[in-house]
Amino acid sequence: MHGTIESTAKLEALRERASSLPLEQFDPGDPELFRTDTFWPYFDRLRREDPVHYCKDPMFGPYWSVTRYNDIMEIETNHSVFSSASALGGITIRDIDPDLRRESFISMDPPRHAAQRKTVAPMFTPTHLDNLALSIRTRSAECLDKLPVGQEFDWVDQVSIELTTQMLAVLFDFPWEDRRKLTRWSDVATTIPGPDGLVATEEERMAELGECAAYFARLWKERAEQPPKSELLSMMAHSDATRHMDAKNFLGNLILLIVGGNDTTRNTMSGSLLALSQHPEQYRKLRENPALLDSFVPEVIRWQTPLAHMRRTALANFEFRGKQIKKGDKVVMWYVSGNRDAEAIEKPYDFIIDRARPRTHLSFGFGIHRCVGLRLAELQLKIIWEEILKRFDHIDVVGEPKRVYSSFVKGLETLPVKIAA
Repeated sequence: MHGTIESTAKLEALRERASSLPLEQFDPGDPELFRTDTFWPYFDRLRREDPVHYCKDPMFGPYWSVTRYNDIMEIETNHSVFSSASALGGITIRDIDPDLRRESFISMDPPRHAAQRKTVAPMFTPTHLDNLALSIRTRSAECLDKLPVGQEFDWVDQVSIELTTQMLAVLFDFPWEDRRKLTRWSDVATTIPGPDGLVATEEERMAELGECAAYFARLWKERAEQPPKSELLSMMAHSDATRHMDAKNFLGNLILLIVGGNDTTRNTMSGSLLALSQHPEQYRKLRENPALLDSFVPEVIRWQTPLAHMRRTALANFEFRGKQIKKGDKVVMWYVSGNRDAEAIEKPYDFIIDRARPRTHLSFGFGIHRCVGLRLAELQLKIIWEEILKRFDHIDVVGEPKRVYSSFVKGLETLPVKIAA
């Protein structure tokens, strides 16, 4: 099954629409397709018929969609033609007002990108991760032991958000009592303003992110005046590559680290339980053999694909797979589609926790922009599931999840569950 489609009839109706709609009318970046989990048939057809597809008049402005695994890797590694620079629009399908653009190392091109990324990389070395693992396990155990047994509760709020927010607070040495601010700022940074959104207008969003910048500026000043410590703010405050960042670059890197530390792990933590509930035979296999966690973790990261896409901007006219991409064009690499490409991944629509090559996926990107914290994300997921399997025979999903209205963040807002008494 492609996600939680309500019925076979509905799935067939979606396939029929995706197969009958002219390709020139396709807008796979429509957030409503992701909120309703109905985008799969569109990408299936694009991979088959038009793997490098131009959308002329969508809600976020014209863009190219690259939908096949190997094509995405080719775009991702061609930095001389395809730019991540925030000055050109950055890394998401949605253009940001030029006055509001914030530079971060993920929205920089070489060589500047490497110097800023290198500043925070020591946080994610194997030695440091070994040290973090002890506290991750303690916090995971405490969180799980507080869960109500025999009662319905929201897994996203009580487990996924709580644990990822705690981890972020540790990484930044952020005041513990204010840690949920990190979740709020992450959500506000990626939300689409509107009457039903977290914020109604772009101005409201910028006001909240201004609060984020002011809060961190106070912490930055403290850390800069203290001896260097092993946490992200101190690392940046004491590095030649980042200590003189302007206000926009400072906020850009903060938002990158907050969103990166929040969305990837949080949405995969939620998606992992949903995937197992949809595939009870795999859940049974995992309970009977917890050693499969080593392959389960990358498989669920592929399956969920917590960020649906990354975007580049063409620096020059370029012919790609027979299509003429023009200088200035937006090019969207659909990780969520590449992760279902049967030419690269065997049985990509099957959730298989003992896959032979589970790390063949695009969820963390590829090349120089590959997620700097990917090993930490995998570690968190492995530990939480080790602790779950020790405690609970089964956790049941008892209702439909509510999905995020976004074609960038592919996540769950709520997931109602119950632990059997």
